[in-house]
Formats: sequence, structure tokens, C-alpha cells
Amino acid sequence: MIDLRSDTVSQPTEAMRQVIANAKVGDDVFRDDPSVLGLEEYAAHLLGKEAAVFVSSGTQSNLCALMAHCQRGDEYLVGDRAHTYMCEGGGAAVLGSIQPQTVPMSATGMLDLKAAESSIKPDDAHFARTRLLCIENTTDGKVIGLTELSEGEKVARQHNLGYHLDGARLWNAAVALRVAPSAIAEPFDTVSVCLSKGLGAPVGSILVGPTSLIAEARKWRKMLGGAMRQVGLIAAAGMHALENHIDRLAIDHENARLLAEGLATVEGVSVDAQNTNMVFVTVPQGSDNLEERLAKHGINTRWAGNHSRMVLHLGIDKGDIATVVTAINLELNS
Repeated sequence: MIDLRSDTVSQPTEAMRQVIANAKVGDDVFRDDPSVLGLEEYAAHLLGKEAAVFVSSGTQSNLCALMAHCQRGDEYLVGDRAHTYMCEGGGAAVLGSIQPQTVPMSATGMLDLKAAESSIKPDDAHFARTRLLCIENTTDGKVIGLTELSEGEKVARQHNLGYHLDGARLWNAAVALRVAPSAIAEPFDTVSVCLSKGLGAPVGSILVGPTSLIAEARKWRKMLGGAMRQVGLIAAAGMHALENHIDRLAIDHENARLLAEGLATVEGVSVDAQNTNMVFVTVPQGSDNLEERLAKHGINTRWAGNHSRMVLHLGIDKGDIATVVTAINLELNS
């Protein structure tokens, strides 16, 4: 099956499966799992931060970060289309009692910083206390550049706010910008990164930052049920991913470009955008059941009406791209 629904569907490689099978483990709650300790140290160094904590998911990583930065009744500034606001079950509000204040996002995915500044609440008992500025990079595959990230840091520092990056696909941004991952992480206090999307690990996310904040996040991880025992099995997969799968993301970006070019030749298909490893397409209204029809060709896609986001990952090669283009052309124009 050619699966373009998300890069979360990526499968562990055979080499990664061997690493999992041979992983050394301990009890991470007692802090003696060597694979977890090694992964956390490596990730902190890779991203230029003091410390790291390994967690089960990106949602948990972001939630631990928000709860480490904010107290109950505080507020964080977040993009109005950001994952932490739209797609994480309202955890910040439900579990952290942290109020989201949405801010419009620019074409690059960066927050409108003037709007963000105007949303900061005055020191008044009537208002929640604004404590954190949260950015996502990439957003819909779009890369926010280093200059914009630094401008966000200036706003955060000027107003004594924490600065958090939801960097689930930070690795894609680093490859696209041709910079070290630490260059993207540098302006932020805390950064969450995912191991189970384009990097191909089966599960896991890492939160990095200063020792004090990571210690606080580790306490929240425990309270949220995220402290695990012999978790070195999946930590070893994450280490393999970081050591071997970051640079190869350039292949996914190139394959996304090839898919976009191929689909642009299909009558009736409008390629709206190609950003890093994502391709956004629109087909004519009335193209009914295209998701089901493509499944008959062995292609998994997701459609919202006549729009689709197709995501490239290590399970997709150039032959698959040709198959997808041919199948969509057949279904729309035969």
C-alpha cells in the first residue's frame, strides 16, 4: 500500500528493527535505562540545550512544556491554526488550566508578532497572566526562517515570556534551510521534536530545554501517565533515527517536488502548494469517492471535500509517485 495520509505512517526500517531487538534497557522511572539516558543526552546536544526528557508523543511533549512554563490560570499565545491549539484535544486548557490566546499566522506559519504583542494582557487581576509564546516549525510543511524566529525571541524577551517551539518536524525545516537543528532551536527556551514522523521511529518525542524546566516537565510527564519502565526498546529506535534518518529527509522533499510536478500535468488537478515533504492538491467538485477509488489502486489518501494533503516519507519512492500520478489521472479523466 502506498500511504500518503501522513508521515506518521512511516514504518521502522529493518536496521531499526534490529536495533530495537538488541537494545539495552533498564527502568527509566528509576533513571537507569541506558538507551533512554543516551538518547536524552544526544538529543540535548544535537539541539544545543542543557537537558532532555523522552516522552511518548508530541502531544505529551508540548503539554509538558506548556505546564512547565505556565501555572494554572496563565495564558499562552499560539497561532490560530497551530497544532497545539487545534489538534491536541485542548489539553492545555483541560489538564493545565492554561488559557490559549490565538494569534493570526502569516503565510510562512509565523505568528503575526504585532498581533501577539497587542494580545499580551496587562498586569491586572481581571486578566489571565500571559506567560508563553508558542511557535510551530514547520506548519503545513512551510518553513519559518531563522530571522523570523529571532524576531519572535525579541518579543518574548521584551515581555518576559517563555518561548516554546513545537518542532515536530524541525528536522524537515533544518534540512530545507540547510542548517544544523540547533540553529533552529537556539532562540527557544524549550523545543519539542518528534521521532515517529519522517524519522521513522515507531513512537516517541523529546522535549529539550534548560535543566530546571526539563525537571519540571519530567514531573508533569509522571502525573500525565507518561513515565515508562523498560522504554529503552523504543528509545533505541529514536537514537537510530537521529543518527541515520535526518539527512535523508531531503529525499522526501525531492519526492514531494516530483509528485507536485507530476500532478500538475493531470487535467483537473490544481497543485496548491508543495512545502518540504507535503503536497496540497485540489480536484474538481464532484470528484466523488476519490479516496475509496484510489484505495482500489493500493493508494491511501485523506480528502476533505475536494482537497487533500499528501505527505512523503521514507516508505515512498519514485516508482510510487509515478503510480499515484497515473492512478489519479485515470480516476479523474477516464
